[in-house]
Amino acid sequence: MKAMVLAAGLGTRLRPLTNGRPKALVEVAGRTLLELTLTRLRIFGVTQVIVNVHHFAEMVIDYIAANNNFGMRIEISREDELLDTGGGLKKAAWFFLEDESEPFLLHNVDVLSTIDLAHMVRFHKQRNALATLAVQHRQTSRPLLFDRQGQFQGRGAKRNNTDQPPQPTPPFDAVAFSGIHIISPGIFANISEQGAFSIIDTYIRLAAQGASITAFPADEFYWRDLGRPENIAQATRDIETGICA
Repeated sequence: MKAMVLAAGLGTRLRPLTNGRPKALVEVAGRTLLELTLTRLRIFGVTQVIVNVHHFAEMVIDYIAANNNFGMRIEISREDELLDTGGGLKKAAWFFLEDESEPFLLHNVDVLSTIDLAHMVRFHKQRNALATLAVQHRQTSRPLLFDRQGQFQGRGAKRNNTDQPPQPTPPFDAVAFSGIHIISPGIFANISEQGAFSIIDTYIRLAAQGASITAFPADEFYWRDLGRPENIAQATRDIETGICA
């Protein structure tokens, strides 16, 4: 199975930890975010990965080479200008079009979770979805909306106060996205957006056209955003205490 790790961002929320290194090489419990992500992907059967790079790109490339590609085939997608999630994925299309028979994983480098990726892949295939998004009922400033059948409907209202989980928007369910997708290669024939764009914008357009963009319920699993220094500290404690294995 193949995957893409989104690691090109500037990591501005992680400053000062990213003043001299990319966010992919920030450490949690003595291991880099990139190592944690690649190791988890390998455990779930991923053998081929493409990693997009931009900020301190050479450091990421050298790190991967120094670790013997973590026992995987790893390709690099350089972005001279940041392309966001959708543009970055589109640039890496060649990697996934080598074999169009199987879905692939798209995974943010700055999330830590115990989400069952194998179950998520089975879920995706059973529903013959174009894309499947792991979602949870937790606090978020940018909720996504799904109907009662778990089909994507769009974004909810942006929230400045995230002390509470997003409120339902009848007849839709407002949920938080985890930064983990399962995608069928057929999506590339349907991406018309150009330059830098969010893959969520593509999902919104395709869902309106009838494509199956579905929700994978992941409330039972551990998940943490690693985009802020305080979250890195909490994730370190979670790993050290066994909350997140």
